[in-house]
Amino acid sequence: MKLTENHRSRNLREDFIQRGSAPVATKHNITLAIDGTLLKRARAVAARRGLSVSALLAEELRVLVAEDREYESARRRAAAMLDEGLPLGGVRIADRGALHERHRVR
Repeated sequence: MKLTENHRSRNLREDFIQRGSAPVATKHNITLAIDGTLLKRARAVAARRGLSVSALLAEELRVLVAEDREYESARRRAAAMLDEGLPLGGVRIADRGALHERHRVR
């Protein structure tokens, strides 16, 4: 396989990242198709925040993924609590039929 200049620079960059002192996440490019009006507004928002549109989107995706992770964790904790039951001070009913028995009132 013939390496192009782009592949060589990418491999050098990956080598540098792997050999560096601190672990650095490699970044990947994506293609996004959005409406021109939305892009214009996104550029304005990014400029107000002192970011590029790419950095703005990356940060928003980080927040979205973190919120989703937190939601899933909370959902699993809630499901576990429901499985265990909550201590409400009641007593366990061993026999469902006993629950419906009525004492005669006269």
